[in-house]
Amino acid sequence: MRFSSEQLASCTRNYSSELGSGGYGVVYRGDLPNGLPVAVKVLKVSMNKKVQELVRLYGFCFDMDTKALVYEFLENGSLEKYLYGEEDGKPAARLEWKTLHGIAVGTAKGIRYLHEECQQRIVHYDIKPANILLTGDFTPKVADFGLARLGERENTHMSLTGGGRGTPGYAAPELWMALPATEKCDVYSFGMVLFEILGRRRNFDPCHGESKEWFPRWAWERYEQGEIDRVVSCCGDGMEKADREKAEMMCKVALWCVQFQPAARPTMSSVVRMLEGEMAIVPPVNPFHYVMDSSSSGSSSSALWSGSYQSSRDTTAGRNSELSVSPAAKSTDPIIEDVTRADAP
Repeated sequence: MRFSSEQLASCTRNYSSELGSGGYGVVYRGDLPNGLPVAVKVLKVSMNKKVQELVRLYGFCFDMDTKALVYEFLENGSLEKYLYGEEDGKPAARLEWKTLHGIAVGTAKGIRYLHEECQQRIVHYDIKPANILLTGDFTPKVADFGLARLGERENTHMSLTGGGRGTPGYAAPELWMALPATEKCDVYSFGMVLFEILGRRRNFDPCHGESKEWFPRWAWERYEQGEIDRVVSCCGDGMEKADREKAEMMCKVALWCVQFQPAARPTMSSVVRMLEGEMAIVPPVNPFHYVMDSSSSGSSSSALWSGSYQSSRDTTAGRNSELSVSPAAKSTDPIIEDVTRADAP
């Protein structure tokens, strides 16, 4: 359905109720004439890119002075307010672990659909809690496809040009270096989201002290030392045994998703199966050797998190060949191969 700018101004009461904003526009609350609540995203950029939403799209406006999308209103907003604990400066409701786990699995299925079930592969390039919207019953929907790219299935790599390279802290390392980009960028970003779900906090937070300021590396160190229960304890108190096991699985999946080499990360199909307990999880290897190497030469993980990734580039400048010849890079889904070998007679 196509709307005029006058109709959108009317249904949003002259854009009086802002829901949020991002790099590509501002979202307003509105109501259609039949009373259906909608979210109206007024775009800041020209429509020279394809914009797609997984949330249900009701219509659009393409007037000379207004370019906007009208899509379903999702009552519970984005995931980030439930992870970081604030909504408009007020404490947000604390979600039960079962709900958070369901959000993680549902989001993984949404990304799997983009990568493996569409006629053309779609790479989102900006997976983060702010782009995971929640319905009234906390069903997740991946949204905001401003950086998304379509690709033919036979093309394993895509070119990503221009200034848009994801959000610092969630964007895969290869997006900050001169390396080919694939759907494994989304896998990395999803792994970072899993860490924030586990910790119920931002991954980088200097308020937690130097040893714990970057939660993903702290989680790896705890896992490496056989203290994964300390990571699980961040999920909440009084968790049942089954929930603790799911949290442990989520931690291991996150560690696999954020492997430095894209080929070492699992596919989203494998991620879904592991999160649902349908697939054995091979013990993860250290995904942060590049951070630790750079830290030993005087750099810090906070520099990486801030978005520069300069220490990573400096440390790996001589390793580009390693990305194509190391054992982990020989498989598109090493976890499946390892499980197959483990199950072989």
